Amino acid sequence: MDAVARYSYSMLHALLRSSHPGPTVAVTLIALALSVGVGLEPWRITVVTLMILCNQLSIGLSNDWLDATRDRRNGRRDKPIASGEVSSSIVARTALSLAAASVALSLLLGPLAAIAHALFLASGWLYNVGLKSTTASVIPYIVGFGSLPAIVTLAADPPQLARAWALAAGALLGIAAHFSNVLPDLDGDSATGVRGLPHRLGVRPSGFVIAASLIAAPLTIVFGPGSEVTVVSFVGLTLTIVLAVTSVVLVIRNTMKRMLFRLSIAAALINVALLLLSAPQLS
Repeated sequence: MDAVARYSYSMLHALLRSSHPGPTVAVTLIALALSVGVGLEPWRITVVTLMILCNQLSIGLSNDWLDATRDRRNGRRDKPIASGEVSSSIVARTALSLAAASVALSLLLGPLAAIAHALFLASGWLYNVGLKSTTASVIPYIVGFGSLPAIVTLAADPPQLARAWALAAGALLGIAAHFSNVLPDLDGDSATGVRGLPHRLGVRPSGFVIAASLIAAPLTIVFGPGSEVTVVSFVGLTLTIVLAVTSVVLVIRNTMKRMLFRLSIAAALINVALLLLSAPQLS
């Protein structure tokens, strides 16, 4: 491997790490599964998937770009920009290019899907720009996750707005995602100047918010469509409630924040599975 190839590989690797690949892959796969579930045409499934992939890569990269100064100040060697593996300007240009690509792809799906996608993209960028350090930090997650079912259903021909229960379930999962993502690092974030809603509420109230949203979400998904409750849905609902109650117990005891985080992720995954099973009834 020559020097140019090694440099290119190193830069791409650094960009990938800056993009928050875990959440990016997860949200993209959810969009793909929902697109298949609602019966979109193959080309529309492809466009939706690529659009959300570009969307999430852009949001992830913008997060590291906009936090670069604070990361350097706090010695975050795990961050590629702060460690000098990639320049801030390259990350910024890549983030903006991917945002533009996602918008261009959304236009192929029609104006309504493009508007819903714009809400999702804007919510992520606004969070990174500064909302994450305010009491409104949860709003981008509510808007972003809540709009995802609508993006998929509005991408159909003819476009259809997702049903209210699907939008509500997405918003509830967004609340759980925000608080679960922040909870393990509350102290570290506060020390670096990040004080969003979970930081201001504290560990115990945040844990209760996670549990409440993770119980409300499956109730919405299982009973919202108005159809007969299946055995699979009932089992999923029961497991989610058990995990949420366990989370409440951990919160009351004020111990094991990392375990609470893992339980929250497990419950969220069950909720996502229930939502995917209900995909044919989204619109």
